[in-house]
Amino acid sequence: MALLLNLRHIEDKNIRLEGELSVQDLEIENLDEMIHTQYRGAYDVEAQKLEHAVLVTGSLEVDLDCECVRCLTPFRHHLVLDDWACHLPLIGEDKAAVVSDCIDLTPYIREDIVLAFPQHPLCKSDCSGLASTKQKPEETPGSAALAAPDSSTWAALDKLKLRAK
Repeated sequence: MALLLNLRHIEDKNIRLEGELSVQDLEIENLDEMIHTQYRGAYDVEAQKLEHAVLVTGSLEVDLDCECVRCLTPFRHHLVLDDWACHLPLIGEDKAAVVSDCIDLTPYIREDIVLAFPQHPLCKSDCSGLASTKQKPEETPGSAALAAPDSSTWAALDKLKLRAK
């Protein structure tokens, strides 16, 4: 169910809204191949009417199942927007859509949650990536060409004896 704010309820006093929104309501599933959302998003906001606008402030939270981009280890990331604020004009070009005296806050919440997704999710900041088999220092890629000019791929081709007809 969408999060609707009734403008008549905030004419005289501020109101507080708290609860949860499903992933389907937020439409944030499958937006990133490394981030999976299957948990409900929580909100705790206060709405107040300004002269020709509505100001909604509070906090938003959602748990994300992520895969580390370096080592592909799954981990959970708790996304928190503590000082969330949304200014909704009621007049002008950018005015919020009002249907039956209600404004749907869901698209605004969705946008800010998606913008706060981690760009490159890491299981830990010093993640070294996928474990690979140990190579001798002289066998690391590119080191053969630096070690000696004879051992390069081109040097091996220079040793070929081709006959011209």
